[in-house]
This record gives sequence, structure tokens and C-alpha cells, in this order.
Amino acid sequence: MKLRSPLLRAVAVLALLTACAPGTGGGGGGDGKSFEFWSFSAINQKLTVDAYKAKRPDIQIKLTEVGTSTETAQSLTTALAGGKVPDLVLIQGDNLPQFVEQPQNFVDLRTLGADDVKDDYLDWVWRQSVAKDGEVLGVPTDVGGMAVAYRTDLFAAAGLPTDRAAVSALWPTWDAFIETGKRYKQATGKAFTDNAGTSVFYQAVNQVSEKYHSADRKLVHNTNPQVKAAFDLGIKAATAGITSGQSSFESAWSAGMAQGQYAAVAAPSWMLNTIRSTAPDTKGKWDIATIPGGSGNWGGSYLAIPKRAKNPQAAWEYIKEMQSPQGQLEHFVRVGALPSTPSVYRDGKLADAKDPFFSDAPIGKIYTDSLLGLKPFYIGPDSAVIGQEFLNAITNVEQSGGNPATAWDDALRNIKTAIAE
Repeated sequence: MKLRSPLLRAVAVLALLTACAPGTGGGGGGDGKSFEFWSFSAINQKLTVDAYKAKRPDIQIKLTEVGTSTETAQSLTTALAGGKVPDLVLIQGDNLPQFVEQPQNFVDLRTLGADDVKDDYLDWVWRQSVAKDGEVLGVPTDVGGMAVAYRTDLFAAAGLPTDRAAVSALWPTWDAFIETGKRYKQATGKAFTDNAGTSVFYQAVNQVSEKYHSADRKLVHNTNPQVKAAFDLGIKAATAGITSGQSSFESAWSAGMAQGQYAAVAAPSWMLNTIRSTAPDTKGKWDIATIPGGSGNWGGSYLAIPKRAKNPQAAWEYIKEMQSPQGQLEHFVRVGALPSTPSVYRDGKLADAKDPFFSDAPIGKIYTDSLLGLKPFYIGPDSAVIGQEFLNAITNVEQSGGNPATAWDDALRNIKTAIAE
């Protein structure tokens, strides 16, 4: 049976995961030589599990690829309420805050040695998994440093430079990025970028020093001038006529990428695999330039151990080995996931990495450099919902003729309803 609805798929998966579920007793009591691991699908987690098993053939791992990152979080939420929990679970960064608010449901990794390894990771990434009273709920597995992927052939046809340094110099700011888009549109009559929501607003709003919550965890999305400035940039791009109005990852967006309907797209490190698989015939026609503003991140996940895990120590040993700086470097070599451990950023395997699909762009240097200028800010349990409503308001202007003059107020009203403020 094919389940088209993500919610239905999550329910179906959950039925399998919670079958014969035990009660809600405490954790521990396992054999210490095996553990159960819940992960997302479509990220080739088995490759990493197999790499660990090659190092530790005495350990048995039951890997379950639950579904999308959202479906995995949904299944985990229900399991924590009384079903069977895994020993180890992968949580996408956008879903993490809801679990950080409930630290009693997870092993505080400080009890297993997290304090001994925390300095291995980017500070702002590590902090996102720390609860209010200091409990450490997860260890970061990767990050999604930012850049702009652009079509050199389409830039050349528009009379724009194609060299990545010259292209990067076109847009030191988001305003300059939009102006470049206008030049492209004037020269070609075609869209410059895919959409204003994810390729402009979402990137700009993640370059702030304070986002939707203050450092003391109070909501400031409606009063923070940095958020308003990022939103205004999104509206400016949406009304400038430079976007194709294709929402990221939808079928029209994928077709547009393959057909060259837009020339530039915001590209976190993991997006490179998406471009390769979506537009395989464009190999060698892409290059990578610096993101406006110079730094950014989109994505990243964490490994956590639920409180009732039967084999928490075995799960922790896996985290220590596979998420160590060397473990993350090896993972980058295998699948291209960008490490969250800055000590390896100058290792030749990463620093000298080039990608022939993207005109031999030095992806290691470009993406690691984009992470070093970021400032930590608190991400709350409502952050994903708030961000989505801002995106919806911009998309409404871009694709449905919404009024740009009222878009901000429209978004705030919808946010108030969504989070029951």
C-alpha cells in the first residue's frame, strides 16, 4: 500500500515500531553488545553503521530507517510517551528544540562523558542541544554550511562574470544579490533564482545574532529588527521579478533546476547531492560562490539517547567513535556530510576537497569558511513554526499576488494563531 500523506506514513511506521512495546520503566538492562538505532531514510545511514561494525564486529546494530526527519521526530515523540524507544536516535536540527524542552526524556550525555568531548565541536552547534539547566541531550553529527550554486553557462549568456571569486564579489550583501538578479533578468528575461523564501529570507535570517527568541528564551520574533530586515529582503526579492516562484524541493523546482529555468540557488553543503541527482546532465555547468554576508548554516542533525534506552553505553560508544573529529572527517570522505568538528577543517581531506560536478570548486574551504563567522542564538520549540509562517507570507506575495505592504502583519497574525501566543 502506498501512503501519500506524510502523517499516514508516520502512523504506519509507528505501528511497526511500537508493536509489542514494553511498559514505561527505566532504561538499562540490555546486553551491552547491541543497540537499536532510529534514523531518517534516504541518507544512506547504513554506510556509517557498516563502517562502525567493521571497527567493532562484536557489536550488533539494528538500524531502522523510520522515514523523513519529520516522521522520525513524530515517531520518537509518541514512543517517548509510552512506547518502545530506541537506544539511539537521529534528530534533525529543526526538530531538536521540542525535545530539548523535555530533557527528562533523554539521557544527560554528561553522565556518559559529553563534557570530555564538547570542545571538539562548533560552540554554537553544541549549544543547541543543551537544555535550560545544562543537560546535554545530543551530539552534533554534521552542519550545513552555506554558499550559492550558480550556472556558469547561464551567467555567461547574461554577460555576468563566471569566475567564482568575481561572482562572489558581485554580492557582498543581500541587496547586492537582488541587484545582480535584476541585471540577469534584464539581460535574459528569465528568472535569476528559484524563490525568495529559502534562497533569500531563510539564509538572511540565519545570519543574525538573535533570531525568534532572546538569549533568555523569550519570544522576540515580532520586535527583533534583524528578523524584520531579513523578512524585508525576502519581500524585496519576491517583488523584484527575479525569482521563478518555485518552492524548494517541489516537482516544479526540480524540473526548473534540470531545465535551467533559474541560474542561482542557495546551496548548503548537502544541497550539492540534490543538484547532482536532480540535474545530472548539468555536470560541469555549475560553480560555487560565497553566500551574501559571508557565512551561514542550513541543516545539521544530532544523535541522542532516550532515557529508557536498554543499551545506553553501547549507543554512547557509537557516538564517541563515529562523531569524533576523525569519525566525522571519514564520513565527509564517504558521503560529503560537512563536519561539525572544526579541528579537521584544515585537514587536507577536507580543506583541499574539490568537486568536479561544480567546476572543481574547492567545496571544503568554501563551506567551512562559511561556518566560522556565525554567532550562536537560541532556537526555541516554536522556531520552526514561526519561520514557516514568515516563509508562507513571502511565498504568498511571490506566487499568489499577496499584498507586500501587509505581508509582515499577516505573518505575525498567523504566527500568533499557530503558536497560541
